[in-house]
Amino acid sequence: MKPISLIQFLIEERRAGRINGELSLLIEVVARACKRIAVATNKGALGGVLGNAGSDNVQGEAQKKLDVISNEILLEANAWGGHLAACASEEMEDPQPIPDMYPKGNHLLLFDPLDGSSNIDVNISVGTIFSVLRCPDGVSEPKMEHFLQPGTTQLAAGYVVYGPATVLVLTFGHGAHEFTLDREVGSFILSRRDIRIPEETGEFAINMSNQRHWEAPMQRYIGELLAGKDGPRGKDFNMRWVASMVADVHRIVTRGGVFFYPLDAKIKAKGGKLRLMYEANPMAFIIEQAGGAATTGRERIMDLQPTGLHQRVPVFLGSRKEVEVATHYHQLADGANA
Repeated sequence: MKPISLIQFLIEERRAGRINGELSLLIEVVARACKRIAVATNKGALGGVLGNAGSDNVQGEAQKKLDVISNEILLEANAWGGHLAACASEEMEDPQPIPDMYPKGNHLLLFDPLDGSSNIDVNISVGTIFSVLRCPDGVSEPKMEHFLQPGTTQLAAGYVVYGPATVLVLTFGHGAHEFTLDREVGSFILSRRDIRIPEETGEFAINMSNQRHWEAPMQRYIGELLAGKDGPRGKDFNMRWVASMVADVHRIVTRGGVFFYPLDAKIKAKGGKLRLMYEANPMAFIIEQAGGAATTGRERIMDLQPTGLHQRVPVFLGSRKEVEVATHYHQLADGANA
């Protein structure tokens, strides 16, 4: 069977009436920008991109050089194409308007330019996450409030993993699909159509070093997994933790599993660890389209009404049945404490 390129796939989606030309162009531009980020990442120490940039982002986190480079690549690539009204980055406090010299489109783009950047210097997979929203009608100069749309309104979401292979996973709300970058021809090629995540799993990803800070229902759930076949779950579970969300989620998209970043005493005041608009919503959209589930431990992530551009939330996502069990334990505890 002849390989299908990302551009061919986007044309198919347009012909099927699932996306318009502007959204197709937006995805092409983002994919092209991610190819540039992949090149910079692959050069490693030879490209002078390792180490800290000597600055902090809006979250107060030290920026890596590659964080800054990736952010600039995505901003520059999306400025002039006429497909965007504005974009927002996890690395910047406020949305970035499209310069007046360029035409404006009807879409809003949000992105985490380099997720898992603490792993750059040790050559572990990192990635880019993005989400596309519709700019509200009649809005010519989008402000922060125009981005604050629930995840259910997303038109598209995707992530790119920069690993042994560079892989793009994409959804428009009609299934989730994987594309692998063919470096020899420079194109993303469809490698898996209509990804399905197994409903059940024996694999979980969580930062166990935070266990002492977790809430009681999370302690209960993980305690049952660790008890294995001798415990109430009756089977053994394996733990994986890359500390790069794109890498952990891509493993789940590939073979199943669950990923948790629950609320804990250290981050409770912030609302959680991961950002709703740049990480939780796009990943939830992809996971749900692949047959999985995504909650905060208490409610569906994509139903949340955002209150801030950099809002943080707990994240439970992956194989549906395990996410449901962990979420049920939290809801039970809330009911008992009410």
